[in-house]
Amino acid sequence: MNQEPRRRDLFDRILSLPLLRLLAPFYNRHREVLLYLFFGVLTTAISWASFYLLHYPLAISELLANVLSWVAAVLFAFITNRVWVFSGKTGKFLPEMGKFFASRLTTLGVEELIILVFVTWLSFEAMVVKMLGNVVVLVLNYVLSKFFVFIKK
Repeated sequence: MNQEPRRRDLFDRILSLPLLRLLAPFYNRHREVLLYLFFGVLTTAISWASFYLLHYPLAISELLANVLSWVAAVLFAFITNRVWVFSGKTGKFLPEMGKFFASRLTTLGVEELIILVFVTWLSFEAMVVKMLGNVVVLVLNYVLSKFFVFIKK
């Protein structure tokens, strides 16, 4: 199958710098996973920071703070996943966005259940549970994004 060559983006340009050229073959071979992890770290930082600010200084309940932090993180994740991680000939914007949010709602349900059980019912430290729950969510989100949302045409 003939595929159009991928347009060089910011990350390709960074890896063309003299000291980073050695990493280019590895990056090109594992681009999708590396970018998913990079933006996943940023998305997680947005999620954790907003959760922390909402739950601790603003004293919003852990479940509501989690939902609000989820909204901020998912908006960021959709844009970065669509533009950089799963770039190329994917589906139409609105149907893809609908599938993305539906899949993320599924993993939000998993995360809310984890927080309900371990924080609300068992009184574990909220931020620790949030961080550990994100590991489960990160893996589920990648699988759903790769095989359900950003399907290459």
